[in-house]
Amino acid sequence: MLEYLRKIFADNQTSINQNQINSTSGKKKKKIEIAACALFIEIAKADGEFTDEERKFIISEMKSTFNLNDDYVNDLILLAEQRVKESVSLYEFTGVINTTFTFEEKIELIESLWKLIYKDEKLNQYEDHLIKRIAATINIEHKQIINAKLWVKEQMGLK
Repeated sequence: MLEYLRKIFADNQTSINQNQINSTSGKKKKKIEIAACALFIEIAKADGEFTDEERKFIISEMKSTFNLNDDYVNDLILLAEQRVKESVSLYEFTGVINTTFTFEEKIELIESLWKLIYKDEKLNQYEDHLIKRIAATINIEHKQIINAKLWVKEQMGLK
């Protein structure tokens, strides 16, 4: 009987630990999604205008990058916009990206941010400054920022 109770307790403890792991994993995933989305929003608003085209691009990027549905992405954007308003610095978002993204994922993020910047086919000085600050805080070298920029311009057919 005592052995039976130990087994039940051990099985129960394993199940609780697995639920805690799943919960922690889910929170971490959401934190990463919010951080990435917040950076997109920061870039979109850097020139003083957050257009519908930019919003659609952010939705598309978030859906494809994180495999999310429309409703979730719309809620995520609202939450990220709120976090951007409340934030003290970019580091709140770039710190999450820096510790969780691989180097390749960071480069892909920078390329996506450049695509967002060039949605209106022009580069604003505030957008340029902001993407360089973001890249620096996620340990992307200036040469890599420029290479990403040139690659995106080429892909988009811009001079």
